[in-house]
Amino acid sequence: MPRKAAAAPAVSRKTASSAAEPSVASSKAQYERELRDLASKAQTDGSQLARLTAQFRQVRSAVTFLFFAGFFAHASQLALAPVYGSIPAATHHPRVLAAAAFAGWAGNLFLARTLARAGGGLSAARLLPVVALSAPLVQVLLEPHSAALGPGWGPLLTEVLTVAPVVLLAAACAADALEGVRVPLLPRFVADALPGMGSWALFAAFEGLAREYVLRFAGRTENGPVAAAATFALTRVGMQLSLGGLMAALAPSAWLLLAAPAVLHTAVLNTHVPTARAAAALNGTLQAHEWLLVDRKESNTGYVSVLESRRGGFRVLRCDHSLLGGEYTDAAGVTGGVVAEPIYGVFAMLEAVRLIETETAVADSDAKALVIGLGIGTTPSALVVHGVDTTVVEIDPVVHAFAKKYFHLRENNEPVLADAGRYTKKLADDPAGKRFDYIVHDVFTGGAEPVELFTLEFLQQLRALLTPHGAIAINYAGDLALPGPRAIVRTIGAVFPACRIFREFPPDTESIAAHGGSDFTNMVIFCKTTPGALTFRKATDADRLNSFARREFLEPTHEVQAAEYLAADAEQQGQTLLLRANDTDIVTQSHKTSARGHWSIMRTVLPGVVWEKW
Repeated sequence: MPRKAAAAPAVSRKTASSAAEPSVASSKAQYERELRDLASKAQTDGSQLARLTAQFRQVRSAVTFLFFAGFFAHASQLALAPVYGSIPAATHHPRVLAAAAFAGWAGNLFLARTLARAGGGLSAARLLPVVALSAPLVQVLLEPHSAALGPGWGPLLTEVLTVAPVVLLAAACAADALEGVRVPLLPRFVADALPGMGSWALFAAFEGLAREYVLRFAGRTENGPVAAAATFALTRVGMQLSLGGLMAALAPSAWLLLAAPAVLHTAVLNTHVPTARAAAALNGTLQAHEWLLVDRKESNTGYVSVLESRRGGFRVLRCDHSLLGGEYTDAAGVTGGVVAEPIYGVFAMLEAVRLIETETAVADSDAKALVIGLGIGTTPSALVVHGVDTTVVEIDPVVHAFAKKYFHLRENNEPVLADAGRYTKKLADDPAGKRFDYIVHDVFTGGAEPVELFTLEFLQQLRALLTPHGAIAINYAGDLALPGPRAIVRTIGAVFPACRIFREFPPDTESIAAHGGSDFTNMVIFCKTTPGALTFRKATDADRLNSFARREFLEPTHEVQAAEYLAADAEQQGQTLLLRANDTDIVTQSHKTSARGHWSIMRTVLPGVVWEKW
């Protein structure tokens, strides 16, 4: 018994040793299992990485198409502005884009099947550059019909035939690219809708980006072929061609031959292209109508050009579908005064700010004036000739350059080429900043005004810039039958204690009745910083500068009675209707009607061919 008992532990140790040390076969099996697990994990990780990479490429492709569409949409607005004005061009623009984008996104599969039936590998991506490169030709073909189509149907039809197909195809391409892309951790219906909503938001962001930055760099003159190409790419026609070319580079195909005639026409016959050859061709057309293009350039406020009427003997400065001013040339036989002779009396009327009687009279040699908005420089030139220290604030450098080169602009200070809102705020916030005896506010263009320069806050800044006995003249052109101009007049009256309003011409009752009550006119609101009746001293020969326009218009005569004019507005809940920085709808809503009226007037001032041919 004792021996058997002693032998048992030996057997147990042998068994334990065998369990602790696995056999060669079991070790090999375990190793192979681990290798298979690692391979499976690597394959899974690689598959996930491949899926992420593929989805990134899909998203990148979609973003590229949306980028092209957004910038092309802005280029369309730029191309329409010289023919219709920026506001009529934008009236139907958002709805056209939304309809086209929805049709492209929702119908991408149907579109793909339809194009596939055409054969030749046709797809939305390959058709897109063809449509984009053809847009300038379509615009040129439609422009001669602008008078018949008017500022309502004209821009709508043009965009339906040009920018709408581009947006539709780009949206379809983006939808094709995003097929199968899913956003994890979201409900299925949200994940399915998110790419579409995100695409629209991204498209709108790209158009906003183009609107914000493209014109800032347009019209710059740089040396070198690369800089010249970049400058051309930021022009109206150049942007359309550049975007079409980039689209073609992404999807090259034999289908691009369809765009060859349109590209050839743009290169050879399109007078909108900013080349010397196109300008010469344009003058060949304009001279038949006794007009001449003197110079032109695209800038940060629009398409700016200098035109001369051989028959009328005057020269004008144009910005898009509006005139910034004009003066007679030697051919008119009315020159010879101390300063150039303006063709518009309202600019001579603005000079009456010097005639306002204040408690403390200031000699011209001691006076300081601020002019916001240059135009051709009629008013500031006269102030300089009178000996007034005059500072001009103008946002567009091309307007200043053309006024100096072609319109006898006179200066005695360096111009401030900057945004008027930022400049006046900085100056008003500085207690030691320059103050002025006179301010001339003249920023109207295109049937509308930059609303931010008529708000209560901006006008308060202007009052802060005036001396204690200063005076201001504010030029405003608009339809006096609309509520927007009345809101502006009320806002001016809330800032300045004494004001009077004068029209350039008396109202034409027959014309007003024929146009459904519309009364579009130029008017000047004169104000002073002190209370009491606002009166003007009698103008002298020295004030008139030997000018027939100043003899006729310098002393304001056609007064608008403010109380009667403003009576058309009812008080809303006891609150006076004022224009504030964050509440400008009452004016912007009037812009569409006012801009259409302005468009019609401009078509009577210059013949349609001048507007249409740029």
